[in-house]
Amino acid sequence: MDKLIVHGNSTLKGTINISGSKNASLPILAATLLTDQPCIIRRVPDVSDTNYMLQILRALGADVERSSGTVRIQASKIISDAPYDLVRRMRASICVMGPLLARLGQACVSLPGGCVIGDRPVDLHLKGLKGLGANIDVEGGNMNFTAPNGLKGAEIDLRGKHGPTVLGTDNLMMAAVLAEGRTVIESAAGEPEVVDLAEFLIQMGANIEGAGSRRITIDGVSSLNAVDYTVIPDRIEAGTFMVAAAMVGEGVTLNRVNREHLTASTDVLQEAGHIVEFNEGGDKVTVHPGEVPQGCNITTAPFPGFPTDMQAQFTAMFATTPGISVIEDTIFPQRFMHCAEISRMGANIRVDNGTAIVSGVESLSGAPVMASDLRASAALVLAGLKARGTTEINRLYHIDRGYEHIDEKILQLGGSVERVRE
Repeated sequence: MDKLIVHGNSTLKGTINISGSKNASLPILAATLLTDQPCIIRRVPDVSDTNYMLQILRALGADVERSSGTVRIQASKIISDAPYDLVRRMRASICVMGPLLARLGQACVSLPGGCVIGDRPVDLHLKGLKGLGANIDVEGGNMNFTAPNGLKGAEIDLRGKHGPTVLGTDNLMMAAVLAEGRTVIESAAGEPEVVDLAEFLIQMGANIEGAGSRRITIDGVSSLNAVDYTVIPDRIEAGTFMVAAAMVGEGVTLNRVNREHLTASTDVLQEAGHIVEFNEGGDKVTVHPGEVPQGCNITTAPFPGFPTDMQAQFTAMFATTPGISVIEDTIFPQRFMHCAEISRMGANIRVDNGTAIVSGVESLSGAPVMASDLRASAALVLAGLKARGTTEINRLYHIDRGYEHIDEKILQLGGSVERVRE
């Protein structure tokens, strides 16, 4: 099992390229099951989550070839049973449900695993597929779907307790593109990753309008075609390195970003006193730390609000920012396990009922810490770069789920990290 040794008091400077979006790649890879034609997908990040998805597609019978960041998939003949030993490792694997059901009229998918960051129910996925006419039977940890009369378009409201469901919107959209008639998704998720999936499907020949809004309209088609598609940049990786630049940078430039996807993180960085400069095209950003940083208040919200996937990284930044910062996570209120680990490094953080109150301290000191989930592990890396001494981050497999070669990119910027195999 790998661990990461982070040598503190680092200074980051220079330029790196941001990888393709992990959260956009996963449903796009699953969507290749909707056609028997070849699909080429570019800038798929080399992370364990995408690797698991490709293993699932192979297990379902698809031909998969991977060369660097380009993946070629042809799902000519596929089966309907997704294997438990792969599905349990990654929650996003449930987005094969919609494509399998639409293409084959049946699917068997195990209840998913994934991060331990609170309740992430699949009930909205099931509600959406039932609305299209699917029969669902849950038995022995498996979800069995059948559509004996085919899928039929319908109007379905995906409103959930903590806001729209991204994967639920993805699943329903993929199922609806081959359903008979018109489907209207109300309370749809509007995240950029949902829009990217819609663009991918449209290029395959799907008829979709309204992606990015709370109402998506889909007119079903009989079949989909081959496609050659490039995934959007990863806004969470970009945001993470923007925070790193504000914490320990001397001018860090990120290529391959999308300014519109980074508005919430940019606004908080600027409110905290840091300098964020985009080029005219909005695909390159340079971040400098501010001379007089200050604390801020953050409340997570669905896009275009502040992303829950960035609150841990900002918690690490605020740990050494003068003043008091308040971070409320309304989407995953239990997603604060990183706070106890950063506190081991000397931070002053109090967590109460879905809110972290951070009182900035002058410095952190390196310590052995343990990653609890993907974004928490990124926060520990940032804290380690800022701290005095050496920080040892265990359970590195969490960060490998969603950050492509993060250690290499930090080294490229002049940081001092090393991956050690136990």
